[in-house]
Amino acid sequence: MVQEHGLLRQHRSKLDAVYRISDTLILCATLVIATMLFGVELDTPYWVAMLLAVTVFAIASENHAVYRSYRGASVRQQSLPILTAWGMTVFVLVLLALFLDAILNFSKQVLLTWVVVTPIAIVAWRIVLKYVLSTLRTAGFNSRRVAIIGAEATAAQLGNIIDNSPAYGLKLVGFYDDRFSNAERVSPSIPHHQLRGSIDDAIRLAKQYQVDRIYIALSLTGRDRALRIINELADSAVAVHLVPELFVFDLLHSRLINIGTIPTLSVYESPYFGTGGWLKRSEDIVLSLVILAVCAIPMLAIAICVKLSSPGPVIFKQRRYGIDGKEIRVWKFRTMRTCEDGDTVVQATRGDPRTTRFGAFLRKTSLDELPQFINVLQGHMSVVGPRPHAVAHNEHYRRVISGYMLRHKVKPGITGWAQVNGWRGETDSPDKMCRRVEHDIQYIRSWSLWLDLKIVLRTMQVGFNDKAAY
Repeated sequence: MVQEHGLLRQHRSKLDAVYRISDTLILCATLVIATMLFGVELDTPYWVAMLLAVTVFAIASENHAVYRSYRGASVRQQSLPILTAWGMTVFVLVLLALFLDAILNFSKQVLLTWVVVTPIAIVAWRIVLKYVLSTLRTAGFNSRRVAIIGAEATAAQLGNIIDNSPAYGLKLVGFYDDRFSNAERVSPSIPHHQLRGSIDDAIRLAKQYQVDRIYIALSLTGRDRALRIINELADSAVAVHLVPELFVFDLLHSRLINIGTIPTLSVYESPYFGTGGWLKRSEDIVLSLVILAVCAIPMLAIAICVKLSSPGPVIFKQRRYGIDGKEIRVWKFRTMRTCEDGDTVVQATRGDPRTTRFGAFLRKTSLDELPQFINVLQGHMSVVGPRPHAVAHNEHYRRVISGYMLRHKVKPGITGWAQVNGWRGETDSPDKMCRRVEHDIQYIRSWSLWLDLKIVLRTMQVGFNDKAAY
């Protein structure tokens, strides 16, 4: 992120440029090779598809941090954002081809080869380059001498990472803090022999060119000290990095956002930011339209049976909280003799006398949820997301469970990560609700198109035979 007046810049290294250029070349080369392999002419539709793929992949890669630094990360950690970005690219291209009725202009063999080989080639290139760079850095090439100012938990954590990651190319000189002689004020994770001296000693090393980089890892209460140190280090040529004590916060999709020339760090944020938002919406529209088309006749039959089984409306509409805590009306086939939607709503229990015989069947098979795909088309819900609770339950649990309302950073879903992991149905204890909320927040942190599809497939496996549904 480049700021207007240079206050804050997201670092763009030469390696970043290499990755971007190589990804583009690989993406184009695999399509060209696939057409040659199957003897297909590389005509206009393929060139258009190639240009669109390069554009969409670049946008999706930015949204999923494909080009951030992955020093020290595993191959899986580095590969997952690439696969997610490519999956979104393919998803968008298929949608456009179907919308423009252009899918028949392409060879199925060429497209399948391109779709499969491209991410494999990109990941393979990453692995090769990662190995080469790690080998060079471990051997001492391009290494940097670093000092850490601070001797508390954040500093200890940073020092441990540097010591155990030779591939970073960083050599830790030691920790420097004015309280280095007071054992009670120093993190027990810092070995005594690595406590080298005071803050002034570190500044002296910087001015004498004995270190290349200094990390300032002071606690939040050390603001004045940090300002003094930064001013002192302005009289040196070392690279200075300020290490924020962010691990004390439970961050949810944090990102740097500019307000004019002032950079701000979001603590709680939705994952559906920019490209992710319209990809999620596209997914919801496509899935809900397909499911409603397939289930139209069964839904009509269910509606008739609900009407005949007991007096009352066919569709039960209940107030629930949607994204950002805004109130929505969630639709379900009525399964009970009552339609509770007041300040007190009693959860359904096993053998609940309010449930009709046909309603019990609908709840057991989850067929009562089918009208919620209309809520998805309306934009009030998603196919996948945290299950919405009755307003009365929300108001109770938000006072009992810390972070409960973070579930509402995304749209509520018909199915979710908590549900496919067994946390569905009655929550007759705070612990059960805590576990459900933990899974919901885990989903928000880990959201991707692939995770949504995984949840949908698992829902299809367990949705019609869930013992927790009654």
